[in-house]
Amino acid sequence: MLKTFDAKLAALARDRFGKPFILADAKDADMALGIAAPGSDPEGGKTGFAYRTLGQYRQNIRQIVQQGLVDIMLMSCSTSDQLTIRERLFEKSAVTPAVRANDTTDIHICRGSCYSGSPSQPFASASIDHIQAGRSACTASQRRLGANLGLYSVTFNNLPEADRQTLEAYKAFRLEAEGKGFRHFLEVFDPNVPPRVHGVAPDKIGGFVNDHICRMLAGVPQASRPAFLKIAYHGPRHMEELCRYDESLIVGILGGSAGTTYDAFKLLGDAKKYGARAALFGRKINQAEDQLSFVAMLRLIADEAITPEEAVRAYHGKLKDASIKPHRRLPDDMCCTAGVLRYAAAGAGTRGRGRSS
Repeated sequence: MLKTFDAKLAALARDRFGKPFILADAKDADMALGIAAPGSDPEGGKTGFAYRTLGQYRQNIRQIVQQGLVDIMLMSCSTSDQLTIRERLFEKSAVTPAVRANDTTDIHICRGSCYSGSPSQPFASASIDHIQAGRSACTASQRRLGANLGLYSVTFNNLPEADRQTLEAYKAFRLEAEGKGFRHFLEVFDPNVPPRVHGVAPDKIGGFVNDHICRMLAGVPQASRPAFLKIAYHGPRHMEELCRYDESLIVGILGGSAGTTYDAFKLLGDAKKYGARAALFGRKINQAEDQLSFVAMLRLIADEAITPEEAVRAYHGKLKDASIKPHRRLPDDMCCTAGVLRYAAAGAGTRGRGRSS
């Protein structure tokens, strides 16, 4: 079945700043959070446990894939093994399955741990063979059973040795992926260690990340390049700068922490306005009162059918119709709490090609 992701990639190759927008649900948190990955359990008062189960998490994935409004469903290798290979969930779906291809130590967020505050170290639990075929010894036909798209993450901390190891690991992954016909998209995190360690001023982080991306990919031929990028949104100027520098790059944003509903919807609307053509929302979808309605609003905003403000009101209307109690009252949920979105008008960019029409 034709995948919307492939159709949109082809359309964006013809017109980098066209209308198509790639939307993904990031349901790979079990490779970072462990027990807390499925999110808070609204029935926790009855069960005595704070979090939903892995089975409930996977049922949410099935429902969102069946809804068909996202282009990519990102999962852990074990979840993809169950849903993609064993259940054939994506066989008759326009949604593309994807798997987190590495899990660097900065996302090892275990209770009582301190890994996330130490310089990121390269690591991968899954292999490309396991992602594609569900086994290490596999045939060419078996490779077609699983996912053929992966998310690879890098974190640069302005620490020469740690950053060199990160680049070496990514190079090895790229070479193997190219040899096995495995596609990937690249996530570039902001430094994960404290500013006193990485020494990059807060107002320089956007430029630091942009420069690392452009410098790193300058040494990568088309055959090994990522299909698109996933980065934190650092505001209009940095988004336009990166999109303007290399129009062959499809730049996407990550959703970040849960925040208000308006935070999520405004982030998506602003990122597209200034050049982004992809977005991956994980916690924002997973913590929503009604995940299917939340995704439906994201799709409408991405397709420019509705404004973020209209989407918040419409979402609360959906909750009311379904008799679902919202986390916040509508006036509170219309508040913007994400600092990067409260930029001054004077810093709102150059009105270049990064804007959508």
